[in-house]
Amino acid sequence: MNPSSFAYERASSVAEAISLLEQHGDGAKLIAGGHSLLPIMKLRLAEPERLIDIGRIAELQGVRVEGNELAVGALTTHHQVATDPAVQSASPLLADTASRVGDRQVRNRGTIGGALAHADAAADYPAAILALEATLVARGPQGQRQIPAREFFVDFLTTALTPHEILTEIRIAALAAGQGWSYQKLANQASGYAIVGVAAIVILDANGACAEVRIGVTGTAAVAWRADAAEAALRGKALDADAIAAAARLVTEGIAPLDDLHGSAAYRLRVTEGLTRRAILEATERARARG
Repeated sequence: MNPSSFAYERASSVAEAISLLEQHGDGAKLIAGGHSLLPIMKLRLAEPERLIDIGRIAELQGVRVEGNELAVGALTTHHQVATDPAVQSASPLLADTASRVGDRQVRNRGTIGGALAHADAAADYPAAILALEATLVARGPQGQRQIPAREFFVDFLTTALTPHEILTEIRIAALAAGQGWSYQKLANQASGYAIVGVAAIVILDANGACAEVRIGVTGTAAVAWRADAAEAALRGKALDADAIAAAARLVTEGIAPLDDLHGSAAYRLRVTEGLTRRAILEATERARARG
């Protein structure tokens, strides 16, 4: 199926893109790599009247290190995120997650900002962004604001961005000694999307017990989430197999799982528990190695 007809404009700056969004209202959509928007336009699940191309705005591209923080421009491609030495060093969880997105074509054209703003239920990044407690920076007519990852993902294909805002960058604290990470994923073999994806950050105290743990989950439900109950069960505990297994059983507490042709609700729940256990175990091993 072909998309419905639309007008096209290319913005040369963030300010111009915001102005065009204000001018054209709800009928306008931003496009960069296009790997999130174009497929649903072809299915006519989205029929924007106008596309505003932000793909060549230089200020939205690239990776910077500022003190103990990594800043990733919204137009940085998945391949660039996966292979950038600064990302691999400061945030290996983000780099590894980016390397698992889609296929080679998607990774070379799709952008981290586009994927996050689209908020697909089966996207990889939300799990990592939640576990990393990233800050998402947006700019709109009222200026710039910072959105904590926990507040960014609102519902299926819905984020905290207002209609005239643009996601400009993602800011992440660098991994420190005594911290470990893992991203575990059951991928749809045709698309590469996550049927279930679980990201974990584990921080050990001086005695080797769990000082902090953060678990982000994607794919299982209509919106990604932080597994608060599972995290609470591990804080202050020795991270042995029994404690990790018990916490993993709590990961989907209060969650309504998806039930579709890619996996039943019961299947997704079982997979989510299993991948959570694997993610915590691997993150713990890495934390001990970095202690």
